[in-house]
Amino acid sequence: MAGNTFGEAFKITTFGESHGAAVGVIVDGVTPGVEISEQYIQIQMDRRKPGQSSVTSPRKEHDVVHILSGVFEGKTTGTPLFVILHNHDMRPEAYSEIQHSFRPGHADFTYLQKYGIRDHRGSGRASGRETAGRVAGGAVARKLLERRGVQVLAYTKEIGGISCRTLDEQAIEQNAVRACDPDAATEMIKRVEQLAAAGDSCGGVVECRVRGVIPGLGEPVFDKLDADLARAMLSIGAVKGIEFGAGFAAASMLGSEHNDEMNSAGFLSNHSGGIIGGISTGQEIIFRVAVKPTSSISVPQRTVSISGEERQIKTEGRHDPCICPRIVPVVEAMACLVLEDQFKRQAAMLG
Repeated sequence: MAGNTFGEAFKITTFGESHGAAVGVIVDGVTPGVEISEQYIQIQMDRRKPGQSSVTSPRKEHDVVHILSGVFEGKTTGTPLFVILHNHDMRPEAYSEIQHSFRPGHADFTYLQKYGIRDHRGSGRASGRETAGRVAGGAVARKLLERRGVQVLAYTKEIGGISCRTLDEQAIEQNAVRACDPDAATEMIKRVEQLAAAGDSCGGVVECRVRGVIPGLGEPVFDKLDADLARAMLSIGAVKGIEFGAGFAAASMLGSEHNDEMNSAGFLSNHSGGIIGGISTGQEIIFRVAVKPTSSISVPQRTVSISGEERQIKTEGRHDPCICPRIVPVVEAMACLVLEDQFKRQAAMLG
């Protein structure tokens, strides 16, 4: 159980390291006969790639999509779909100074403890670059979900303590932080740029909304729809928490306030976030994830070397001062993967 594969009936296996030759994904369980192209997947890859603005990493990776198998004459064959993205702008020399030290906030220490060896070049497999394969696989799932009438939309809700006050879906792809409030976006960008200039970073909150999901999706007990979504989101390296619907605010609500009452027309509220008992209600599925500050900062920090010597360290290289803008398409991709998997499992159960 190497932990590189996600899903049951619809599954992905990602591969590659930050400064290796390539990253990518193998997608299995794809419905045959569905029209898909490299250009369609490229749309999502372009949303995730670095070097988009002043608030993202300046690393220049074009992430050009190459489908090596699973598609014939523009349609899926039902066999494993293999997508590869070659790395080009690698600068492993930027990490030579820290190859014998543990960077605070990074997986350097834990990877070495687990494997007895680690790739110090940009965190290797622990790098956010691994998510490129997820986004490619998620694009395939999105294509299948479109045929089911399902829409998945994520956006930045908060950055550095600055929160969106309105929800304008048209504004999301029109600002550098992918915020749903254009006015808040201006404040967020200013905040991130200030932190970047100081060599520091910040985190935030990304919200996701899923529309068009039929009621009844989700397996009982251990494979609940919200449990699978939570596992998917927490598998993203920078995500440290998740809440559905009212979320943690439910802890201070009364049962009479939190319960979603019903009448003949349907539910009167959606404090559950569209999932009750681990099964979809047919309402909009709403969840939020907490994104930690980027670990790679140039502010001097205390650490130890592999041999246990105390020292001070600064992380050089090219990094995002805030991960939220580029994690938005990753959140969408993981949601798409879970939903398509659950749809296929539901169909198998019904025979």
